[in-house]
Amino acid sequence: MLLNTFGQHEPLLKDAIMTIIERDFIKLLPSREEPSPGKNNKGTSSSGLQAPIDNDPTIVSDLINNSQTSIDALKQNILAKSGTDLLDFVLEDIQELKKILFDPQSSAVIMAAMNALLWINEKMDEWLGEKNVADTLSQSVPNNITSEMGLELLDVADVIRPYPEIIDYLQHVKDDHFLDGIVKIDGGQETLDAIHVFLNKYGMRCAGEIDITKTRWSEKPTTLVPMILSNIKNLEPNASHRKFEQGRQEALKKEQELLDRLKQLPDGEEKAKETKGMIDLIRNFSGYREYPKYGMINRYFVYKQALLKEADRLVQAGVIHEKEDIYYLTFEELHEVVHTNKLDYQIISKRKEEYKCYEKLTPPRVITSGGEIIAGKYKRENLPADVIVGLPVSSGVIEGRARVILNMEDTDLKDSIYYQ
Repeated sequence: MLLNTFGQHEPLLKDAIMTIIERDFIKLLPSREEPSPGKNNKGTSSSGLQAPIDNDPTIVSDLINNSQTSIDALKQNILAKSGTDLLDFVLEDIQELKKILFDPQSSAVIMAAMNALLWINEKMDEWLGEKNVADTLSQSVPNNITSEMGLELLDVADVIRPYPEIIDYLQHVKDDHFLDGIVKIDGGQETLDAIHVFLNKYGMRCAGEIDITKTRWSEKPTTLVPMILSNIKNLEPNASHRKFEQGRQEALKKEQELLDRLKQLPDGEEKAKETKGMIDLIRNFSGYREYPKYGMINRYFVYKQALLKEADRLVQAGVIHEKEDIYYLTFEELHEVVHTNKLDYQIISKRKEEYKCYEKLTPPRVITSGGEIIAGKYKRENLPADVIVGLPVSSGVIEGRARVILNMEDTDLKDSIYYQ
């Protein structure tokens, strides 16, 4: 099941793990009898995952509300903490975070959605010859916090759009205090309010946000300015509503089309009924899979703000030179420094130098406990005969109608890019 999941999203990771398994590095259990084609139990894909949860959309809203209530309590309770009490409190709250992340009902929602996505893709390919239809069916699902973030930034652009002086002001922004001066311009208060609303909800996010030391949008709001200006330049007003509604309508249209075609098949009514249930699971549950990470990043930012306040105290006491120095300490080391008010600063200096080297490294997808790095490869045995693999972009014009696949293994892109 794990390998099937990797194969859907991380083919290089799957191939690397398969390389290890093929060496008998991992002893496999005797193979079990596979279900006959077309005889899968209702609610089960070839991944073997069962959907052990009612198809009730209020489950998701309850999970989100519970998470937000817990975060609000954290923000309130952490205010009274300082010194080693603060660090002890953070450790305790991480246990609360784990309870939320690994809540059985939360996991069941995510797995039910994943199962439904896999089932739909498999069965629609088998029954109708349609591939990857889940991509269309999962457009504009509710409760997708990441999609909502992008749409709400479009709404910020709409607030600014009628004010050319604000647009001009943003085009010349150079520091993160630009919000202080924006209220003096026509439309400035509306702009300030819109940006604050966005930052209150999403300001704890940023690129590489899993790293607590990364600068957040609320810490450096100039990061958002190019995105806002791009939205104003390239999109029409009310784009967020149109984009969401367009995706929703495409999903509904595809759903109806699939159900109509299925009903024409043998046992069509049963196939259509089963498919409708899986589509409902996708629509009700698949958006939620983004939320647990959002809740975690929320908590991380609360921790970070509190720890940096403690770091300010260490700076004032002359223990460290700048508050960001604590980024180079382990949590246990920081606890000791806060407790004793003592630190051998050579530790910080040495780690800063080491980090200059470390940040240039790319961690492998798979590494064994013995230190061996296993590099996966894309499967290319089924490529058409007229494909040229790995041709650099700068190779110039290719005569004829050869198809070119750029080798993207050394980038963050998951798939090869095809050019006609």
